[in-house]
Amino acid sequence: MFDVKPDPYVAMCPSREIIAVIGDKWSLLVVPLLLKGPQRNTELMRQIEGISQKMLTQTLKRLERYNLVDRHDYGEVPPRVDYRLSPLGHSLATVISTLDNWVIDNYEKLSVHSCA
Repeated sequence: MFDVKPDPYVAMCPSREIIAVIGDKWSLLVVPLLLKGPQRNTELMRQIEGISQKMLTQTLKRLERYNLVDRHDYGEVPPRVDYRLSPLGHSLATVISTLDNWVIDNYEKLSVHSCA
């Protein structure tokens, strides 16, 4: 597909856009939660303190656009929609979960602030 391998260290490389999407703080929180299985918007809102409905919607749409999340609309009234990881998103979620675990394990060494 590419004549040259993508290089995120090159300023004009389109791979930087992908890094921005997956490195976004809300993406880093949404993607691992979907490892638990399909979830509705309200379920995600309850689990991610501080995210607004607008930011959650934007994040899910962006992740869907990059084929990381699949949106499943059941076509019911009232509307019922859930989000699940695509196979590509699942592979990303395992990487992000490793990062999450690293942060949890090393938090005290990195910060003097408390989140409790």
